[in-house]
Amino acid sequence: MKIACLPFNPIQENTYVLWDETSECIVIDAGNSNPREDAALDNFIVQHGLKPVLAANTHGHFDHTLGVEHLKQRYAIPFALSSKDQFLLDNAATSGSVFGVKTGAMPSVDLDLDQMSEIRFGNSLLQILRTPGHSPGHVVFYNPESKSLFSGDTLFRESIGRTDLPGGDYSWIMRSILDVIVPLGEEVHVYPGHGPESTIGHELLYNPFIVEVLNEEVNYRG
Repeated sequence: MKIACLPFNPIQENTYVLWDETSECIVIDAGNSNPREDAALDNFIVQHGLKPVLAANTHGHFDHTLGVEHLKQRYAIPFALSSKDQFLLDNAATSGSVFGVKTGAMPSVDLDLDQMSEIRFGNSLLQILRTPGHSPGHVVFYNPESKSLFSGDTLFRESIGRTDLPGGDYSWIMRSILDVIVPLGEEVHVYPGHGPESTIGHELLYNPFIVEVLNEEVNYRG
């Protein structure tokens, strides 16, 4: 499986294009927000001879959904999102205005990730893992073959996603990280929704949120 990261919009959200030898591709968290960014994504797809088959989102915050409607209209593909995050789409205009971003039309959801356990495209598979905390319906996508994790805004390099936004919960996000993400293994490569890549092993050593909780648990058992 091949992976490309295209940072888009004023909030520098990471949009990922995934494809394999069949040329079928999916777009994770399409954040393209204007005609120039739409063209950049379309040109990438054309230059690599790709066939988009799905737009899939880790969660519903506006900076991750700005480009989904463009994909749906241009390539006639479905959009997959947890139904628990529908309220974020409904309130996208208000949320965007806080950051000075015009959101435009938000996409309708075609596939409820709450009813799915995996995504398949070409010869590739992504497991859908539930990681609430940054938002109620947040999920991460994991490819076991390449040990690649698309963590959205749950886990960043040496940080975690915000939990002070509507539907956020700090205890949930930490349990999602410790109970769902960390057990995948230290060698797993992490592709976050913002910022640079990482590995789970790196985060176990240098992520202050994870280190603090693990130290507290050790001290409690001791």
